[in-house]
Amino acid sequence: MKHRSSGLLMHIASLPGPGGIGSFGKEAVKFAEFLKSMGFTYWQTLPFGTTDQFNSPYTSFSAFAGNPYFIDLPTLKEDGLITAEELEHNTYHAPYAIDYEWLDNTRMPLLRKAFSRVDTKLEKKIAAFCDKNEWLPEFAFYMALRDKHEGKDWIDWEDDLRLRKPAALRKAVTELKKDIAFYEFVQYEFFAQWEKVKKEINGLGIQIIGDMPIYLSLRSADVWSNQNLFQLDKDGHPTHCAGCPPDYFAKDGQFWGNPIYNWDAMKKTGYDWWMKRIAVSLQIYDMVRIDHFRAFSAYWSIPANAASAKEGKWVDGPGMDFFDYVFKEFDDPQIIAEDLGTIDEGVIKLIEKTGLPGMRVLQFGFVDDADNLHLPHNIPKKSIAYTGTHDNETLFGFLYAATPEQRKYLLNYANFHGDWTVGGYHSPVCRALIRTLWQCPAQIAILPVQDLCGYGSDTRMNKPGVSSGNWNFRLTKEAIAQVDTEWMLETNTTYYRSSL
Repeated sequence: MKHRSSGLLMHIASLPGPGGIGSFGKEAVKFAEFLKSMGFTYWQTLPFGTTDQFNSPYTSFSAFAGNPYFIDLPTLKEDGLITAEELEHNTYHAPYAIDYEWLDNTRMPLLRKAFSRVDTKLEKKIAAFCDKNEWLPEFAFYMALRDKHEGKDWIDWEDDLRLRKPAALRKAVTELKKDIAFYEFVQYEFFAQWEKVKKEINGLGIQIIGDMPIYLSLRSADVWSNQNLFQLDKDGHPTHCAGCPPDYFAKDGQFWGNPIYNWDAMKKTGYDWWMKRIAVSLQIYDMVRIDHFRAFSAYWSIPANAASAKEGKWVDGPGMDFFDYVFKEFDDPQIIAEDLGTIDEGVIKLIEKTGLPGMRVLQFGFVDDADNLHLPHNIPKKSIAYTGTHDNETLFGFLYAATPEQRKYLLNYANFHGDWTVGGYHSPVCRALIRTLWQCPAQIAILPVQDLCGYGSDTRMNKPGVSSGNWNFRLTKEAIAQVDTEWMLETNTTYYRSSL
């Protein structure tokens, strides 16, 4: 992060393509070419992990494993792992939204067919991949066990397996050998395809910013495998859960339900699990955003039996002690600290000590009448500035959701005096607001693709605290073709953010 630059935020899942969801295929490289044509340097994505029952990529079965749905089907056909007929049968012609129910019913059976065609040469590659990624055999074992238990989470398994009794584990490994091999194959394909595609994307001069959820799901392989590293009782149930107090996104706070780390136990290992997690993330991405960074300073701890998030309290996190280990392990790690939400002096001091760039969001600058830290003139140079994140309204949607007073101030700030109700690819008000952010001192400025297109609230990626209707936005090829790339390139060039 040595010069002014910019990027676009869009998840892999939102890419166009025939497979029902974005994938690591030719569309990903074409999208990178699209970014390059506008002078962008960065493509920011959401987490690459598996999704939960609400389709959220922030609640996964693993801190390390990738989402099988991102595996590109045409590539599998080229490799002789699926047939032309099977590819056609798994083509989905609804380009505007992701149909997760269809994917849940079709994708894994297709991947099992591909697995049945693995030859000796590929088996050796998978074995070598497993040797290099020590997390994989345990994850594959966990997923095979989960299948055996008809999708039940480990907390509901019989005692011997739930509490990881060695004899029970050895017996299950023997019984589930083939199923374990299947999940190892799936992860090999995920990472092999991404490595190839990322190489092409990097070759265009585009860097990938990834996203790391700070917490894990109780139902994840990592929690089952490392129960001592989390605040669990003797039977594996959380004693305290993660969440956040009342804030801009949720007036009653948010009760996430994730188990909280046992930081004392983590420290005794030199934070070894975390070091491995960061290492894998920095291999997958060129830069990684750690979500809910403030929990390293202090985290909102909610009793597991609490009625609401309001019953939680702030508890000190590991602080700079954790990052001392990070900086010993990694030379100049490319990490972004997501320091949004309820921020206090402790978080501010931790950011200063680490020297990591924090985040600023244009929309947050106008939610009150204060001269707050998100207003463009207050944004520091060493930060990443956004029009909005995946959790925010779209920029155009925000204008409609704002109070008349907020909207008036925002438009005056951007020196916009036209018709603010005009959206779309040439929206004059969206352009004025993007230019306003692009002028700020932040070394990197990023906007969601919805803001580049001038889209409204119906394309919002996520509404925090709302369980349904999220994470399904897709961009069509026709939409990409309508983007005014010349205007965006000119804007990047004007404010010295262009990579061209």
